[in-house]
Amino acid sequence: MEQRTVLVVLFDGVQSLDVTGPVEVFAGAAACRGGDEPAYRIRTASLDGAPVRTSSGLTLVPDCSLAEAPVPHTLLAPGGLGTREADPRLIAWLRENAPRAQRLVSVCTGAILLAEAGLLDGRRATTHWAFCDKLARDHPAVEVDPDPIFVRDGHVATSAGVTAGIDLALALVEEDLSRDEALTVARFLVVFLRRPANQAQFSAQLAAQTARREPLREVQQWITEHPDDDLCVESLAARARLSPRHFARAFQTETGMTPGRYVERVRVEHARRLLEDTSDGVEQISRACGYGTPEAMRRAFVKILGAAPAEYRRRFQGPITPRASITSHAPLASGAPRPVPALHG
Repeated sequence: MEQRTVLVVLFDGVQSLDVTGPVEVFAGAAACRGGDEPAYRIRTASLDGAPVRTSSGLTLVPDCSLAEAPVPHTLLAPGGLGTREADPRLIAWLRENAPRAQRLVSVCTGAILLAEAGLLDGRRATTHWAFCDKLARDHPAVEVDPDPIFVRDGHVATSAGVTAGIDLALALVEEDLSRDEALTVARFLVVFLRRPANQAQFSAQLAAQTARREPLREVQQWITEHPDDDLCVESLAARARLSPRHFARAFQTETGMTPGRYVERVRVEHARRLLEDTSDGVEQISRACGYGTPEAMRRAFVKILGAAPAEYRRRFQGPITPRASITSHAPLASGAPRPVPALHG
């Protein structure tokens, strides 16, 4: 079995979770395989081999300097405040040495480092939603996609903010080893394996600003809790005790999206979770999520996720227990993981 060296670049101002999230995924996968030669060999390196201070104040001690680092299979550039004014020596090292790696990965604003080194020119990439405009403006040769949680373009993979690096690392483990091993790691880290790359960086609740006015804030919460209810503008306006025209205008002003778009996002997210975590049929799920017909749900899925519900389920559904269904009100189970050595918190 091929052992893949993962080299993580460290620098002052790095975001600690951008480092530790993917590292824990690769380390967990190595523990899954075990043996004399684990699946991954993880190394960290800073410019001169000295400890670095993260943006949150933690100190990370690298294994070596970048000059001493081995040629990696996977080179990972994390993000953080330190990417805003990166050391020119770090950019120069990336420009010269990163092309030798078989796979380039960035987490969050680590994409800025890769872009500064010219490694994203002519490629599609993403980064933290708050810095997508900056990346596009500063590097017009990069095709910046602000929506997905991670993007693959050939041997280069870039991810959105912070925890999206965990999603990307899990996808890489699934590609390198197997879905079962990636799922086992995800369970032990208590994270979702199945967030697809084209899932939006925001959930509807995160994408929309929280309304300041109490009636509109209550309506936002009502929509989330009752996706199968009558959520037309007239009905929602009556709940907010506003005229439909006033409600629609106020909702968009305060949340940044129309009521219809917010409802659409909430319903797709609810349906997506049910497809992943229950054995209920598409027709049953479409009713539970407020769609008039399965075809209406299919159109919404293709529009937002780029895949029909049946295809989405085929790709991302995990193990299901017989009682996990909409009508049973039983907890949504993810299955019992098999034991993994040396993977405790």
